[in-house]
Amino acid sequence: MGQTIIEKIISRNTDTSAKAGEIVTVNVDRVMIHDIFIPFVAEKFEEMGFTKLWDADKVVLIYDHLVPASQVDDTRHFRIGNAFVEKYGMKNIHRADGICHQLMTEAGYVKPGDIVFGTDSHTTTYGCVGAFSSGIGYTEMASILGTGTMWVKVPETIKVNIEGELPSNVTSKDIILRLIGDLGADGATYKALEFAGDTVEGMSVASRMTMANMAIEAGAKCALFTPDEKTAEYCEITLTDKEKSLVGDEGASYVRVMNYKAEDFVPVLACPSQVDNIKPVSKCAGTEIDQVFIGSCTNGRLEDLHTAADILKGKKVASFVKLIVTPASRKIYNEAVADGTMSILSEAGAIITHPGCGLCCGRTGGILTDGERVVATNNRNFLGRMGTSKVEIFLASPATAAACAITGKITIPEM
Repeated sequence: MGQTIIEKIISRNTDTSAKAGEIVTVNVDRVMIHDIFIPFVAEKFEEMGFTKLWDADKVVLIYDHLVPASQVDDTRHFRIGNAFVEKYGMKNIHRADGICHQLMTEAGYVKPGDIVFGTDSHTTTYGCVGAFSSGIGYTEMASILGTGTMWVKVPETIKVNIEGELPSNVTSKDIILRLIGDLGADGATYKALEFAGDTVEGMSVASRMTMANMAIEAGAKCALFTPDEKTAEYCEITLTDKEKSLVGDEGASYVRVMNYKAEDFVPVLACPSQVDNIKPVSKCAGTEIDQVFIGSCTNGRLEDLHTAADILKGKKVASFVKLIVTPASRKIYNEAVADGTMSILSEAGAIITHPGCGLCCGRTGGILTDGERVVATNNRNFLGRMGTSKVEIFLASPATAAACAITGKITIPEM
């Protein structure tokens, strides 16, 4: 019988023939800890009695949620993190370079076929390059830091086939939002989402990142794309035969296969206050808004900023709307400055911030108050995430967000 991508990755890591449902112990290739969790990881690590890291070179610490500090207690996380780094000889530290999920692939920490864990649920992002990546808690992370291993149940797989050419105003964000709506917020719980089809093959790695990032919003354990030449170029590697073979076999066992025609997709929104409350933008058109946020680990990449700039060029943000733009990394920020994208956004009236998580996690500027509405390109619209519990958050693509910023109302993007 054939294997799914996740079965192949785990089989090669464990030197077994792993099948869905089996419990195995994997050898971890890389871990990521972010600033919110480092105090708890450090405490638990020493509580467990460990005196050294299993491999300091395989541990990455990234300050992104709390940078720059917006509350007094934030600095405690920095102090504890810095002390942990010095004590255990860690070298891979990013203190203000951008969002953890952007940096893990951008900086070359993750490669096709790797098994990676991180202290954030959106660690699923790295499936964009064909890695098994998933979020864990601080106790599990402390255990990996000491042993280099982790037990997992091999996930069953839902295969998603998308064929055809997307409408010009539809992006991968619209696709993943539609899929979450079809599956429901728990429809892929502890499953692997495996993406295939010529639409997927035509996507950039950045677009695949958006989809892998939001797989967790349907409960998925991971999301996987077959590595290809785009992956190789992005990762600056030459794909091996094993990496090229990370594709679902024809005879593989899937718990569900979902087939889509690209031309059937339309711009959509995740409406307040659940990620699976999906509606076409056309159904909400005309709803007045107060703010727009373009950024996050979901849609803060250069192609996202380009999309927004294409729509905003020569236009102005509505006078009563705040448009906040937050690049996902320092590299992206610099590239957007160099190619003129930032000038276009600035001239349109955008407030451009430092790279980081920012408003997505309700910190470092831009929070809203009772009765206000925001159209945002991040991954969650839960009550209280961007201000008070009476703020309404609509999740959208960068194209839709930019169009809304111009009109001050929910608007169908034209591209």
